[in-house]
Amino acid sequence: MNRNPMLAIGVAAALTLGMTAAQAQNSNSSTMSRPAPGSSMNGNSGMNQKAGKADTHFLTETMQGDMAEVQMGKLAQQKGQSQDVKQFGEMLQADHGQHLQKAQQQAQQMGVTPPQGPNAKQKSAFEKMSKLSDAQFDKQFARHAVADHKKDIAAYKKEAKSKGPLAQFAEETIPTLQKHLQAAQAIESKGAMTGAKAGRK
Repeated sequence: MNRNPMLAIGVAAALTLGMTAAQAQNSNSSTMSRPAPGSSMNGNSGMNQKAGKADTHFLTETMQGDMAEVQMGKLAQQKGQSQDVKQFGEMLQADHGQHLQKAQQQAQQMGVTPPQGPNAKQKSAFEKMSKLSDAQFDKQFARHAVADHKKDIAAYKKEAKSKGPLAQFAEETIPTLQKHLQAAQAIESKGAMTGAKAGRK
């Protein structure tokens, strides 16, 4: 009769030791499976890195430029006299609209607050352009687009050569800007030829 209580105590002790060992093993394995702080599983390899002063400036100017070009594209479709200008306006609106979305995504990832609209200089250029019409609008619009895209290409090439987080973004944008520049130059050239012919009559 006295053996049974002792036996029960022994079995209970053995079970307790077994459970303690199992818990210790589980705890160890769970610690090993947990990634260490700062490991690759916790980071996105630069995707979410904060923007520096230069990056913030470039992104802000990029978004303002896209907004301005979208507005100019819409204006060209409304006020353009030639079909070339209207089609170029459609291209500006579509391409810069898509690029604006990409720039806004970059800004969100890097903690940059997007601007509310174009800058003061861009707004002034839009106001001046909106007061023109017919052939005068086409001529000034093409001239503005050529100068604007030359400046943009230079800025994007500079950023592409940097080793910053936006270098690849800038590099991928350059072919589209060059396409726009060529289209604007063709319109400007055609307008100059048309003007020369009109002057000879």
